[in-house]
Amino acid sequence: MDITLLIEHSLNGLQFGLMLFLLAAGLTLVFGIMDLINLAHGSLYMAGAYFAATFNALTGSFWIGMLLAVAATALLGAVLELGVMRRLYGRDHLSQVLATFALIFIFNEGARMLWGAQPLTLNAPPQLAQPVELMPDFFYSSYRLFIIGAGIAVAALLYLVVVKTRIGMMVRAGASNREMAIAMGVNIKLVFTLLFAFGAALCALAGSLLGPILAVQVGMGESILILAFVVVVIGGIGSVRGALVGALLVGIVDTLSRTLLPVTLRLLMPSDIASTLGPALASILIYVLMAAVLFYKPQGLFPARG
Repeated sequence: MDITLLIEHSLNGLQFGLMLFLLAAGLTLVFGIMDLINLAHGSLYMAGAYFAATFNALTGSFWIGMLLAVAATALLGAVLELGVMRRLYGRDHLSQVLATFALIFIFNEGARMLWGAQPLTLNAPPQLAQPVELMPDFFYSSYRLFIIGAGIAVAALLYLVVVKTRIGMMVRAGASNREMAIAMGVNIKLVFTLLFAFGAALCALAGSLLGPILAVQVGMGESILILAFVVVVIGGIGSVRGALVGALLVGIVDTLSRTLLPVTLRLLMPSDIASTLGPALASILIYVLMAAVLFYKPQGLFPARG
């Protein structure tokens, strides 16, 4: 394989992994601190993408549309936590799964009623429309480079907030021992609301950034939610560091395997069989990775709970 093509797909994997991190970070904190299995997390990602497309069309600016989408989805997340999720705390995980699974259908049908069944168009900002030359005769999408930079910046900011601030201390205390955090005077209800809204904002950021690459359509959150849960399991429940490492592993392995496996198999078997078998093997490779991690580290790579 051409080395430039390998570099290109590696960068695509890095970009995809960082976007998975935005989804998985909120999901792992909600799961780790609130002990809540939220299957509707992907629906917030879909809502963020729809809000971004709508505000982009109204304002004519990608950047203003993205900021408004993040704010609107954070508000939606806070309302959802206050109105629905609080009634699920203390319930068994089966009840949480059933309730949030129902929310997926409500979000999907609501999006279909508001925006219609046809996908919406969300264009990348014109400032990032042209590719850039990273090395001689190797051009790469400037918008994808921006996504990589934005993902790294958000990861660094999230690390500083969680590790260096008082709010982050309360979040880490809640992830490690919720009862002790309450005993020390932490307003856990307020922390839950802010945390859920923050996770929704990260979903909206991911939806806004991926909207110009993927289709903004009903049901777009379900497939990426599965990958986000894989990331959480690999990284360790409640661990932001684990979410980052797990997301990068899943993003790079998934992207490179879809590129390299078909090429490798064509060297070993007929081309028609390799073309069918390669994508099928690539699609299960991340689950093999998850199983391997759990075999050696049942609590994930960086579990928050000891």
